[in-house]
Amino acid sequence: MTDRLFPTQEIGSLMKPRWQLLGQRGESLDDAARADFVRWNELLHFVPADDPAVRKFLGDRSREVGAETVRDWAALFLLRYLEATGLDRVYDGEARRIEMYEYPVRQMRGFQFLGHVRSFDNKYYLKAAGTGEVRLDHPYHVEEFEFVRDHAKATPKLPITGPYTLADWSYNEYYLRRHEGWKGRDVRRRAQRDFVVEIARQAIRPTLAALIEKGCRVIQIDEPAAGTHPQEAELVAEGFNAATDGLDAEFSMHICFSDYRPLFPALLEAKRCRQWAWEFANRDTDGRDGYEVLNLFREYGDTRQIGLGVLDPHRDEVESPERVKDRILRAVKILEDPRRIWVNPDCGLRTRRLEIAYAKLQNMDRGAKLARAEVGGTAG
Repeated sequence: MTDRLFPTQEIGSLMKPRWQLLGQRGESLDDAARADFVRWNELLHFVPADDPAVRKFLGDRSREVGAETVRDWAALFLLRYLEATGLDRVYDGEARRIEMYEYPVRQMRGFQFLGHVRSFDNKYYLKAAGTGEVRLDHPYHVEEFEFVRDHAKATPKLPITGPYTLADWSYNEYYLRRHEGWKGRDVRRRAQRDFVVEIARQAIRPTLAALIEKGCRVIQIDEPAAGTHPQEAELVAEGFNAATDGLDAEFSMHICFSDYRPLFPALLEAKRCRQWAWEFANRDTDGRDGYEVLNLFREYGDTRQIGLGVLDPHRDEVESPERVKDRILRAVKILEDPRRIWVNPDCGLRTRRLEIAYAKLQNMDRGAKLARAEVGGTAG
């Protein structure tokens, strides 16, 4: 834990560089991808420029280098990228992950993939049905975390998809069939609870335990589906509790692009959640205060940490340090305790070009420094 006010952190995935995508497929780099690799490596020094494998990679011999080496380089690149912007907590930009649903489900039994469906951002994901009891084949993200742990200079923070989202993005067949009679609203609600809790207990919790055993101390549980069914906020909290039961780590919950008001007070029952990492900048516009929703924490007496979104991941506009500072200080005024605030983007910056995301994160760090200087420096 840092002892300075307004420490900064990553919050999700970053765009994969073109050289990574080409290299993983064993394809030769085009001129733009080659120049991009060289330019970022000159800035961040994520691999030795005189490494024979690097010379092969840049010399149209990426197939000889191998996909796994290219993935390692991409993880190192995005790790150094985030550290260079001044973040206190980092990860690898989810360089090894294709998306946040299919991979974890593939590590579990009791699912059958049925086909692709369109997601909210006009992309597609392969959707599965829960057709049997949920069981874990083996804990996942463990080797991924070990690589980050062994190479990170700042504190590593691992993101993992939460049980409610995995259940909500799947068809619930097995647990619904276990309830006899008419499949009305109440029965479907009970079946969904069974599904969420079983994913949490049988798959997420053992994965978290394995990660903690490897030294993972800061874990962000992502629940983007939470805001789509606010009437099920208690299921989000129950799934969180079942997944983290008895585990010793610092857990946060990330919910992006949501109207948080309907989630209160049910969501506050997530007992082991130490930080709410939410989005605010996206709705902070002329004539609308995106941080006013923080008053709900005062209303309900919740004093946990806030992962304060100060960067909009949907816009190329680079927020100025002064604007970041203003957003932080508005949150301080509402929460009345600057020690509760961590500073981050609203969500992952994967939709922004790496140059834009880098500039945004640099200004986030500068804005946090300005706010720190105005408020007084340390959290002691």
